[in-house]
Order: sequence, then structure tokens, then C-alpha cells
Amino acid sequence: MRRRAVRHAVGVAGLWLAALGCTSTGSSGAEAGEAVVRRFFQALPDGDCAVLGPLLVTGQGVPACEETVKVLREHGLDLVEVLDAKVDGRDPNAVVVRARVSQGGTERAEPFLFRVERQGDGWRLRL
Repeated sequence: MRRRAVRHAVGVAGLWLAALGCTSTGSSGAEAGEAVVRRFFQALPDGDCAVLGPLLVTGQGVPACEETVKVLREHGLDLVEVLDAKVDGRDPNAVVVRARVSQGGTERAEPFLFRVERQGDGWRLRL
């Protein structure tokens, strides 16, 4: 009986530690994703791609920073509030950030979803 109790306790402790590991990894990715969205929108009014470029996903088929910034500024997209950020259940290297945004000074009724991806040594926003 005592062995069974010890095995149960060890098993429960193992599950608890595994859950903590998943939570810390997930929350650090979620926190990083949220931080990228905030930094990007704080820097957007200046339009400086030396600052904004490293915050954006790069690669084939992705518009250049200058083009992305031009379109966003033309549409007057601003961050109002980050609501939450969660690691994408299908891809641990992606975070979905749900935020309220305004467009041309008018807040959108529905939250906007931003995707932030781990690329190279950091997290980057995909627009």
C-alpha cells in the first residue's frame, strides 16, 4: 500500500512539473508575442524601418518593411489595447495576439488577431 502511495505521489509531482514547464514556455512565448506587437505599434508613427524591420517576419513573399509601413500608416492603424496572447495550438513557434485597434481614429468593433512567429533568434510580427 505504501509503495502505491509513493508511486502516485511521484506521478502527480511529475505531471505537476510537466505542466509548469509547459506553462512557463507558453507564457514566455505569449509575453514575447505581446511585447513585439506593442513595440511595433509604438514605433509605427515614426515609420523608421531600421527599428520596425527587425520586428517583422522576413522572407520570400513577404512585403518589404517600407511597403508594410506605408499601407498601415495610410489606413491609420493604431493599437488601442492588447487583450491577450496565446501560443498557437498548432505551432509552438507562433503566438496569436488578440488586440483592439483603431483605424483612421475609429475603434474597430471586433478584436484584431496578430500572428507573431519565432524567426531566427527572436519573435517577429507577420502582417
